[in-house]
Amino acid sequence: MNKKTMLLIIFIALVLILIGVVAMGVIDHYTYKVDRPIATMTIEGYDEPMVFELYPEYAPNTVKNFIALANNGFYDGLKIHRIEEYVIQGGDPKGDGTGSPTLSAINPSIEKDSEADKEYSIYGEFLANGFKKNKLVHEVGTLSMARSSYTMLSQSLAEEGNNSGGSQFFICTQYMQGFNGEYAAFGNIISGMDTLMAIRNVELKTEVNEETKEETKTTEPKEDIIIKSVTVDTKGIDYGMPETQDVFDYSDWFTSQISG
Repeated sequence: MNKKTMLLIIFIALVLILIGVVAMGVIDHYTYKVDRPIATMTIEGYDEPMVFELYPEYAPNTVKNFIALANNGFYDGLKIHRIEEYVIQGGDPKGDGTGSPTLSAINPSIEKDSEADKEYSIYGEFLANGFKKNKLVHEVGTLSMARSSYTMLSQSLAEEGNNSGGSQFFICTQYMQGFNGEYAAFGNIISGMDTLMAIRNVELKTEVNEETKEETKTTEPKEDIIIKSVTVDTKGIDYGMPETQDVFDYSDWFTSQISG
């Protein structure tokens, strides 16, 4: 076989590989376009629900976790507890931004408040955590996972903060470039934008400085905003149980640092 023939064979092989890669990408895109799960979030006092398309191709375990929580009724009755200019946030079982879900919330076979019903978190599916598959951006209406940051305690705890998400989510009301690659976006609003913006503009509680009598606006709504229900239509696809991990115990960590 001469050199020219070999080069031709290599060229044809490369073209076939390229065609295969493109074809698989097209098939993958349209498969998900048809079969992507749809989440419906109904808020008490608001006629129009917020409806989100979820993206398992970009954040598979995050979507699994949200589906399991939603379809087991975890979010029903919880609050939107935080409102900023750029996000609204909810999904905290405590209602104050400090709570985590427990395993019974995603697995009905585990008895609530039993020894096996431990708090859990999930791996952060975003670029800063080494997860390169999630290329979603945080635009208006993006649904994303909230998480903690422990770097205020120590710069060595970046990984623990990255993997601290559980049930709390936020919805962007502005484009947030600084969130891209730093939080696990996993869905986007497809209807109910008026409801999202109405919640964004509710009156917030204020705190009064006892000495100066100066009022400062908080991020907590003056009137409770209750999530009536969240359900996910999986289009007949069983996404299975999410992978979980133990919640980082920062109080134990802090104690260990003091004791040496």
